[in-house]
Amino acid sequence: MKQVARTNLTDSAAESLRSQISGGHWAVGERIPNEAMLMEMLGVSRGTVREAVRVLVSQGLLETRQGSGTYVLATSDPAATLDRVRQTCLRDQWEARALLDVEAARLAALRHTPDDIARLRRLLAERSNVAAVGREAFVKRDLAFHRAVVEASGNQAMVEIYDFFTAAITDVIQSTLSGHLPEPDDRAHAEIVEAIASGDPDRAAASVRVFMAPVLLQIDRLLSQ
Repeated sequence: MKQVARTNLTDSAAESLRSQISGGHWAVGERIPNEAMLMEMLGVSRGTVREAVRVLVSQGLLETRQGSGTYVLATSDPAATLDRVRQTCLRDQWEARALLDVEAARLAALRHTPDDIARLRRLLAERSNVAAVGREAFVKRDLAFHRAVVEASGNQAMVEIYDFFTAAITDVIQSTLSGHLPEPDDRAHAEIVEAIASGDPDRAAASVRVFMAPVLLQIDRLLSQ
């Protein structure tokens, strides 16, 4: 392993370790060398090694196990990957989120509980009157409704990914396209709930596709101007 430069030692040490991990020098699940060995390999102090390891732990590449050592958790930086996703265009992000919406509705139709349906109907009722609550509150209620559909899928990984895309998309829309996108009406939202309640996964998926179509069309129009 190449010894690091003397400037910005922690960052340099972290980058050197990151390169070893991404290059497959240590496999996922493998324990990396102890601090003394890393000090020798990198040519830095114990404190610098510890800080560099902390950086990679915070980035999800390493995992420190008390009394056992430090192990490779992943070979790529999840934060960097998500940052690249965030830099893609709005349509790509919306399409990706729409795929999650569709599959979530499909799974919700198969896995929902009576409490899930009751919650969806309550959230739908709460989002129905934008004039009464104001635009900002309406948006929050609308997002809560759609997130509840994903939660009803029973897939926590989908919920986490959905939250990421929703945050990224909301930031773009609020800063550049606020007021320009069509807001699907209550009937379209209600059809999603009834389709999920019916237990028919194909109907549930189709209801979301119908719901999303005008938004995707408007995004295309706005981005082509």
